Amino acid sequence: MTLNKEKIIKEYFDEILPNAGCELNYTTDYSFLIAVMLSAQTTDKKVNKVTEKLFSKYKTLEELSKANYDDVYNIVLPLGLAKKKAQNVINISKILLTKYNGHVPINKFELTSLPGVGNKTANVVHVELFKIPEFPVDTHVLRVSKRLGLVNEDDNVKEVEEKLKEIFLEKDYIKLHHQFIHFGRYYCKAINPKCQECKLKEICQKASKS
Repeated sequence: MTLNKEKIIKEYFDEILPNAGCELNYTTDYSFLIAVMLSAQTTDKKVNKVTEKLFSKYKTLEELSKANYDDVYNIVLPLGLAKKKAQNVINISKILLTKYNGHVPINKFELTSLPGVGNKTANVVHVELFKIPEFPVDTHVLRVSKRLGLVNEDDNVKEVEEKLKEIFLEKDYIKLHHQFIHFGRYYCKAINPKCQECKLKEICQKASKS
């Protein structure tokens, strides 16, 4: 990829998405971690509705660690994967209290050892809570990066993450991560993307085929 292509993408994202940021609602480090874990295979909008109920009922980490499983299950049910997510909510709370003095650890290995926390979730926590330059790859980032020809069509999530970190400057990782997500969520949608009004259609793999 040429520097010109990288520059075109970055300038366009800065033009249409200058203030892109995290759309998950949270008030504490643990509530953010749990929100990200719950966001697997669902939308931030749905997660925000669920976490509002969850953290209204269980106002502290201690209360959450002692929560009734069935109650938590019923709250997270709209998100899908409710059995596992309910278990993860309670178990994460217990581990944070007993092992990390009630705080979310910054260490990647410690983060990914928590129930339901994989590499992407850990990266999102690094970006949002600790402002550590990472380039988390969700479905939107994956789709957009492939359509724009930044990566190969058959690249997996880890390969896409590594390539994006090679293409762009580290100082831009956090902002671009949010811009890629918002672009995929509101413009370059999985179904009915807004190709005709997009200034990147000349370099887009999908637009060139349609």
